Amino acid sequence: MKRNAFMVTAALFLLSPAASAGDSFSEYVDDKGVISFPEDFRTEMVHLGSWFVPEGGASGFHDVYTEKSTVEAYRKTGKFPDGATIVKELRAANTGDFTTGQGVSHETGELKQWFVMIKDTENRFSGNDVWGDGWGWALFMPKDKSQNASSNYKNDCLGCHVPAKETDWVYTEGYPVLSE
Repeated sequence: MKRNAFMVTAALFLLSPAASAGDSFSEYVDDKGVISFPEDFRTEMVHLGSWFVPEGGASGFHDVYTEKSTVEAYRKTGKFPDGATIVKELRAANTGDFTTGQGVSHETGELKQWFVMIKDTENRFSGNDVWGDGWGWALFMPKDKSQNASSNYKNDCLGCHVPAKETDWVYTEGYPVLSE
């Protein structure tokens, strides 16, 4: 009788979503290091903070998200844990006069692009050009979220992150939730 109860419990554990998610490095990375777009990030992740860029090709709002477990781990250790996902969504902005003031900017429904980073402390994909410096790097465009538009993180991504090298390539000063 005890053996049957153990086997049923073990089978339920193996079939549970939490068990299968915990068995892999990241649910957004396949065994070759291909990074997929995290479809439900707006409802399944924690909002870390936002940036506003007033002009240029990256103008608009940059909203940044990560897993709740990443926030908890970072608060304890001051480091991003292996497998942590960071998603930055860029949206266009409109500016107008409102009761809250003049020249107030707000996000629009126009999505520009998404940047996704996956923390890799073990250098799992050293032969893959979108992995390096402790992260997997991806860029997704609204017209095709099934393909990483970046082919080489050193050429396509790293340049913008050089000022944040000392904070593991992430502009953590814009994410107060990491230290609250």
